[in-house]
Amino acid sequence: MEWQQFEYFQTLARIQHVTHAAEALSISQPALSRSIARFEDEIGVPLFDRQGRSIRLNKYGQLFLKRVENMMKEFHEGKQEIMDLLDPDKGEVSLGFLHTLSTSRIPDLLASFRSHYPNIHFRLGQGPSHTLMNQLQGGEFDLCLLAPMDMKSPFVWKPLWDEELFVIVPKDHKYANRTSITLKEIADESFIHLKEGYSLRITVEQLFQEAGITPPITFEGEEADTVAGLVAAGLGISLLPNLKGTDQSKITQIPVKSPKCQRTIGIAWVEGRYLSPATEKFQQFVMDHACDFE
Repeated sequence: MEWQQFEYFQTLARIQHVTHAAEALSISQPALSRSIARFEDEIGVPLFDRQGRSIRLNKYGQLFLKRVENMMKEFHEGKQEIMDLLDPDKGEVSLGFLHTLSTSRIPDLLASFRSHYPNIHFRLGQGPSHTLMNQLQGGEFDLCLLAPMDMKSPFVWKPLWDEELFVIVPKDHKYANRTSITLKEIADESFIHLKEGYSLRITVEQLFQEAGITPPITFEGEEADTVAGLVAAGLGISLLPNLKGTDQSKITQIPVKSPKCQRTIGIAWVEGRYLSPATEKFQQFVMDHACDFE
């Protein structure tokens, strides 16, 4: 049995038309038909149902196709691993991160890394922690920068830095000139939250619970910039990380003196999954230098 026969079978199973499959493979129709017939003989059972010119994958073919696809995937991943090892300073890193990190820290981190490895490129995505974890598990990302949630196997998460949270108020708010504030002082203020399920919202609600307060929620947003815009419009106040890199002309950030308000950001990956040399270089760079970008 030849490797080419697996490729022919996979292509015909996908297209289910001998002429079109032969064209896709750049071989003649008779050559493809002979190869598939030999393939079925070696497997010991027909893999397609044939009626005239039509051809359909049967139940044996459907079962076997899953195995062939897994085998082909392993082959191509193994080939890529070898190519990566031959040229470890090139490649692509797929990175997901919290949208609240996008304004300054992520651009600074990537720019610094690429000053050392200019031939390594990135495919980026952002979102809330729960979405990023699903995408990480599904293979859409190699690494994710996010807050800890319920991290269980197969995820590995390592803390990188702590991020201070500030009370955000409009410039004309009664607290705008304060140099510090306590959470109890904002207990009756209209509050603007991120949507439920977002890790920052979970952190803020835990802080409120510890402080024994439940501010009334007037609006919910999907991004920190949106929440800050609503605060600037005078629709309430919020608790957010440093908004460096965004327009702060209409808002004020007030440090919280009690309780200590912060969240931890870390790097996550899937245990046991292959990481290319380029991805490993970035992973180590972030773990070594993340605090330089606070």
